[in-house]
Amino acid sequence: MGIGHRTLGESNLSVGRIGISTSFGADRRVFHQAFERGCNYFTWGTFIKGRSSEFVSFVHDINAAGKRSDLVIGLLSYSHLVSLGSFFLKNALQKLGTDYIDALILGYYSKPPPPRILEWTLKLKERGIIRAIGVTTHNRALVGTLIGDMAPIDFFHVRYNAVHRGAEQDIFPLVEEAARKVGLVSFTATCWGKLLKAKKLPPGMDPLSAGDCYRFVLSNEAVDVCMMGVRDLSMLEENLSEIKKGVPSATEMARFSEVGQQLYRP
Repeated sequence: MGIGHRTLGESNLSVGRIGISTSFGADRRVFHQAFERGCNYFTWGTFIKGRSSEFVSFVHDINAAGKRSDLVIGLLSYSHLVSLGSFFLKNALQKLGTDYIDALILGYYSKPPPPRILEWTLKLKERGIIRAIGVTTHNRALVGTLIGDMAPIDFFHVRYNAVHRGAEQDIFPLVEEAARKVGLVSFTATCWGKLLKAKKLPPGMDPLSAGDCYRFVLSNEAVDVCMMGVRDLSMLEENLSEIKKGVPSATEMARFSEVGQQLYRP
């Protein structure tokens, strides 16, 4: 299976199919190693933990090495006011030492972003300050609404794992049938670690490994990028090594699905 690369929607951004979340406490060495292994899509900033300073150091290293064009930075923006969004965007550009952000990800939306926010992002895109516009949401119906309304969204971050498979019915077919190409990035592949814990399962049923979880997600061709959260180099290497096993067999997929069904709570 390997990492592989995709173009994210109609953005012309070439991204590795494993993305790296920078909010799990990893240091810059982890980001460098992931980058060298083909993981070039990094998200920066969370609603709870804020922005990783180690990622800032990593980006400065990339800038100094002349490799900025190979890096795809996804900046999470939870500001629903244009004034605050502009302030935090300017601050991010200054900290990272770059004059553009590859992907601005509008976060914490359960309903369509207001017109003023979409107009703001479009102007940023026209000026070259951002290259692509994304939305992250847990509301699957919102994805269909925005696709149907032809909103200027290049890609979506959505939840998808062996426990929560609703995207297979509610999102993936819509993206495939959309009039324009829409990118999909999945998060919570391990279901916040629940798929990795034996105590959550019946006696005798083995939990999945993190690598199993990523292989499950990547086996669905609708997913362009599967996000990975890593804390250290050993975790990164273990996960990437398991992903190399390739597409899960029918037997493996049946086991992954069975474990997911045991954990599912409507």
